[in-house]
Amino acid sequence: MTHNSYYSIAIDGPAGSGKSTIAKQVSKKLNIEYIDTGAMYRAFTLKLLNNNIDPFNTNMILKEIKNTNIDFVNNNIYLDGRIVNDDIRESYISQNVSLIAKIKEVREMMLNLQKNMSKNKNVIMDGRDIGSVVLPDSKFKFFITATPEERAYRRYKELKHRNNIDIVFKDILLDIKKRDYIDQNREIAPLKQSKDSYVIDTTDKTIEETVNYIVSVVLGGK
Repeated sequence: MTHNSYYSIAIDGPAGSGKSTIAKQVSKKLNIEYIDTGAMYRAFTLKLLNNNIDPFNTNMILKEIKNTNIDFVNNNIYLDGRIVNDDIRESYISQNVSLIAKIKEVREMMLNLQKNMSKNKNVIMDGRDIGSVVLPDSKFKFFITATPEERAYRRYKELKHRNNIDIVFKDILLDIKKRDYIDQNREIAPLKQSKDSYVIDTTDKTIEETVNYIVSVVLGGK
């Protein structure tokens, strides 16, 4: 690979599989830009809900997206110039983001943003359809998964750590299963594994083991 060509890494997987944590660590080890595509949808969902726009009102949503700026700088996500790293992780965002993400025009807008980012620098992206739709030509595609129970347990621990005292494991597990169903069955860009992906089941793996594996594949393939 020549020095003047950029490479990209695509990481896909269901909600709570750890793909964002893994992608961030890989980006640090390889010193490349991390683009959290799920966070882009979450940021836009945050804006809509804060402006009291109904997730089912497509016309209002499309009007809003034209006046929305989403960017990444040093692993921070900016929504209209403001860092929203923590705000977008609230549970009310999780409950609504799939509704917004399935709108065709919203996905097209995000897709263009993501493709442009990958043309100008080395990037790693994670989401539901990176290898199949956003970066189909990427040499490095990974599909990260884990059992629904393990993914719910991770999310539960994360929320407990943030002092969400009234959180119930059973509710999180139901939410994860519901998200899986929506993500796998929506018409536009459903969650799916590319044929040329490396599949990694992280149920019994540490974050570090997964990160090291991905880094070794990329360094070996460049």
